Amino acid sequence: MTGPARLPLLFLDVDGPLIPFGAEPQRYPAYALGPGLRGADANPLLSRINPRHGAELAALPCELVWATTWMDEANECIAPLLGLQPLAVVAWPEPSDLDGQDERDGLHWKTRALVDRAAGRPFVWVDDEATDTDRAWVAAHHEGCALVHRVDARVGLTDGDYAALAAWLGQPFGAEPR
Repeated sequence: MTGPARLPLLFLDVDGPLIPFGAEPQRYPAYALGPGLRGADANPLLSRINPRHGAELAALPCELVWATTWMDEANECIAPLLGLQPLAVVAWPEPSDLDGQDERDGLHWKTRALVDRAAGRPFVWVDDEATDTDRAWVAAHHEGCALVHRVDARVGLTDGDYAALAAWLGQPFGAEPR
């Protein structure tokens, strides 16, 4: 690597990690949404987003990237709730002939695209659907260090998740692949 070291990437899903779902609805606190927030009327689940996540994410030593089907809407609807500036967004590829085989093998449809987007750079993938199959595929196909971190969709990101992410991101990522 030449020049200043680049921070690891953190690929962040929205539904599950930031918007918890799947438990009893009364379990979730509701947070105030600012006036005029885009999407607030269309998606009542936005009130489940804890604005504290913004500071927690911003404190991590990484480059945050949306890795969600929300695509650019994450910058319009989610980033303002978190107090974050617009983030880069992973552009998902068009369906391919590999999709059917990946599904049969249990590989998440995001996995290949995230490894391609990382292009050898260290990364964390935070998602509620990532599995051991994805971890194994990333280990076999990604040149750099990577952490595939699964979040419980029923509770979303927790202090424990942030501690695990900070510990992993706090490692020195040298030129040696894992």
